[in-house]
Amino acid sequence: MASLMRSPSPHPALVFAVLLVAIFLLHAPLLQLPYFWDEAGYYVPAARDIFLTGSLIPHTTVSNAHPPLVLAWIALWWKVVGFAPLVTRSAMLVVAAFSLLGLFRLAERAANAEVAIASTLCAALYPVFFAQSSLAHVDLAAAGLIFWGLCAYLEDRHVMVAIWFSLAALAKETAILAPFALAGWELLGLIAPKRGVLRALWTEQESGPRLARRLAPLVLPILPLALWYVYHYTRTGYVFGNPEFFRYNVAATLNPLRFLLALALRVWQVVGYLHLWVLTVGMLLAMYLLPLEDSGMERRRIAIPVQMIFLVVVAAYVTTMALIGGAVLARYMLPAVPLVIIVAVSTLRRRLRYWPAAVAAVAVAFIAAWFWNPPYGFSPEDNLAYRDYIVLHEDGERFLEARYPMVHALTAWPASDELARPWLGYITRPVQVVRIEDFSLDEVLSAADFRSHFDVALVFSTKYEPPRPFLDRGNGWLARTWGDLKRRFFGYHRDLPPQAAARILGGRIVFSEERKGQWIAVIEMEKYEVLDAKVALFGRTGF
Repeated sequence: MASLMRSPSPHPALVFAVLLVAIFLLHAPLLQLPYFWDEAGYYVPAARDIFLTGSLIPHTTVSNAHPPLVLAWIALWWKVVGFAPLVTRSAMLVVAAFSLLGLFRLAERAANAEVAIASTLCAALYPVFFAQSSLAHVDLAAAGLIFWGLCAYLEDRHVMVAIWFSLAALAKETAILAPFALAGWELLGLIAPKRGVLRALWTEQESGPRLARRLAPLVLPILPLALWYVYHYTRTGYVFGNPEFFRYNVAATLNPLRFLLALALRVWQVVGYLHLWVLTVGMLLAMYLLPLEDSGMERRRIAIPVQMIFLVVVAAYVTTMALIGGAVLARYMLPAVPLVIIVAVSTLRRRLRYWPAAVAAVAVAFIAAWFWNPPYGFSPEDNLAYRDYIVLHEDGERFLEARYPMVHALTAWPASDELARPWLGYITRPVQVVRIEDFSLDEVLSAADFRSHFDVALVFSTKYEPPRPFLDRGNGWLARTWGDLKRRFFGYHRDLPPQAAARILGGRIVFSEERKGQWIAVIEMEKYEVLDAKVALFGRTGF
């Protein structure tokens, strides 16, 4: 495959520098934000344990058995520069720029420099990729290393294939899907017809030692991942993380109906989610046009065997991540979506005369999706809604800390960690926390039974609820059925509004704030009001 569509290439160092400067400028207003959701709940505490003790197994949070490559990278930056959100987010932006460089080289190898530039631009601006670029998660890093591995695979650089895919698996265990899917595709080529239409899906027929040389680097990445799991087992007694983590992400997801529902969601995430449909629909419409010509020759498309390689990786992620993974998070599809973007941009260039204008329209649609929340449920970490969440929690928790020092606060995760761990960036001293699962009716009613154990309650929206949901409108059959399925398979619940929670808990709202469908409130319990009054009285009259 090394001869496929080579074109002049700018120096990688120059491309990396441009990408790094560009994304730093775009993310500048976000770099000092405190840690968000899974950052605060797992990744930052786990990296902090490496930073403070050198232990690859976290002890201040329950181990999820994620490989430690990205967390060690963050800890290294803290050692060199200092422990701060700015340092963390800068470290992740370097990873994001390196990932985009890998995507650029992959697109250039598969198509040409024009497609590479446009594809990299679209991927960088795609809301999920943009939001994840500065967050301390592992999915984007794994995706970037997969892009580098795919590029080496197209160039027949076997040693680099093994290295890149091994690093990807050490960034996140699910990255092993890419090399394993490619190995399966290589083996499938052995039984494919020797000639004809199907034979054209593979570049060439290989067998014997040459096939072994191609398969070996695709299988070898399992070795470092297996060694990590052996080490994890010897230290914790668990192979794939703590039992609750394994139950939530694997055991509880193996249901045929859930798989079909999750599969539909995964397909949507790789073809239409957060304005991605603007690009994919544009690609489908462009397919009705004849290919353009340059100097009397048709513009070249991405070779069919290369497109099939992309399809195999995308299909592996869509199906596997529909089968496992308790939360159907869009960031899990980061290795797949940029491959769809490359093919779509290449199609636009091949068939649309003013294709740069089409790419510009896609870029504008992606940027709009940074700020615009869709009419369906989505995770705030997929666009700038995560910033709204952080600002709300900064305001609410600083109010709580300033007005109610030394109290016991009722709340749910992740605010329970934000209040208990000042180093997450929300408060300056820890608050005693009484934790419940969420703010659904059942949980708030149960909390009311032990209201003597807390003085205030910090309630907030644990899920984004669109004001006019696409599928949940009204009380019809479709809305009820979809709501039941979400509760059964995806842990869905409705948070009580602050006023209802205050009535049930027997308190009054003393602080509330709302941003684009997300909200937070502080509720003061009646017994705390009485205590305040007694303190004020004794302070004036004495005992």
